[in-house]
Amino acid sequence: MSASRRSGATDELGPDEPGEPGGSDLLAALLDGMDAALCAFDADGVVTHWNREAERILGWTAAEAVGRHGFAGWAVRTADAEEVQARLMSAMRAPGRQVHEFALVTKDGGRVLVRTQSAAVRGPDGKSAGVYCAFSEVHAQIDLERSIALSEALFEDAAWGVVLVDADLRPAVVNAHAARMLGVGRASALGRPLGELLAQGVEELEAALTHVLAEGAPPAPAEMWVTVRTPEGEKRRCWRSGFVRLASPLAEEPVPLGVGWLFEDVTEAKQGEQEASLLRFRTNQLHRAARAAAECENPVEAATVHLDFALAGFADHALVDRVAGAPGAEGEEPSVRLVRLAATPAGAPGPSLLTGAAGLPVRYAEGHPALRCVERAGTVRADAGPVPAERAREWALERQWPGDAVHALCAVLRSRGRTLGVVTFLRGAGRSRFERSDAAYAEDVAVRIATVLDLAEAVRGRPGE
Repeated sequence: MSASRRSGATDELGPDEPGEPGGSDLLAALLDGMDAALCAFDADGVVTHWNREAERILGWTAAEAVGRHGFAGWAVRTADAEEVQARLMSAMRAPGRQVHEFALVTKDGGRVLVRTQSAAVRGPDGKSAGVYCAFSEVHAQIDLERSIALSEALFEDAAWGVVLVDADLRPAVVNAHAARMLGVGRASALGRPLGELLAQGVEELEAALTHVLAEGAPPAPAEMWVTVRTPEGEKRRCWRSGFVRLASPLAEEPVPLGVGWLFEDVTEAKQGEQEASLLRFRTNQLHRAARAAAECENPVEAATVHLDFALAGFADHALVDRVAGAPGAEGEEPSVRLVRLAATPAGAPGPSLLTGAAGLPVRYAEGHPALRCVERAGTVRADAGPVPAERAREWALERQWPGDAVHALCAVLRSRGRTLGVVTFLRGAGRSRFERSDAAYAEDVAVRIATVLDLAEAVRGRPGE
């Protein structure tokens, strides 16, 4: 039982109202329900209140504490009692609260370092009638201060994004770094659906947040690709994200308050990893193709071997067209007539097939990417653009390509200073357009195909062949 019910010190609360809990009962419940230890002294330094948390920390019950004069002889060492009492009671004459740290003695003889906050208790006349003192173990107070300091540092100085998302999956707090990464102001992001902040990747993010709310934090960070709206347009970014579930410490059972989402931008690192992995794969394909082509008796078949190895993971279709007639020498106008030499099957996937035995030129219209590639002796890229599927099909068929092609890359076949033809790689709508790194790879493949085609011409030109 709290001493506030036994000492008569709560009579100033007034008489109990009919049908309402007694004022002393209410005060006792409030004091005993506090998370901090609390004791109070009257103007003479006699203990008048002692709650359950004070009993838990020091072991002294309210019955043993209330009525004692100060802490001397029981809650502090005798040598320290006078100084401790003077510092506590000095709050009666000082404005506001005073903070002190003392070593108190537990009932079993141990010592506990506590941090106290003390302030004067004013009577009806405004004069000091005593002192109340709230205290807690220093390590617990330090833990609390560290938690608060960590929260403030995360939301002000952190070098990664921090967002607190409520149970409705809407941002409740956003730090400065996260706001910059989202391309919005800190205040304007609050309470908005995530779909308004991100152009793509919202479904994956919301699924992760929902999982954390239901199951708890994942065991490792997750890498998510999202598209952010910026003044320069939409940009695709990779964010390495960690999640923690936030639960109220005041509830009897854990009640999810939301999710803490911490993330950093790792786009450049991921792109570097992807490019390195792609380069290793393509280098390996070139190596395997060279070894396989070396076993071909017919140099033209070796050209199809290079084509098939290059196609893996790179394009959906490939064509090889050779210049009709003798190759043009350097400085001469190259022939604009091209004959189909090899092509991948237009229907089901399979190895490249040799075609064009009749030697008939392909019906390429003027300005065709393959013709421009030969004329320039350089790589040419072409795209159907953002058009309906039917229009894209017409675009491909007009250029004598398979109907599902929407991206094209033409690389010239050059050997010994001569233009031998052109190799064309085609991608469907499910792939991205050809980039500069793709052009470099296609040019490497074209060099190898041109070499074996040049060899084929030389073999045919030998006496007796």
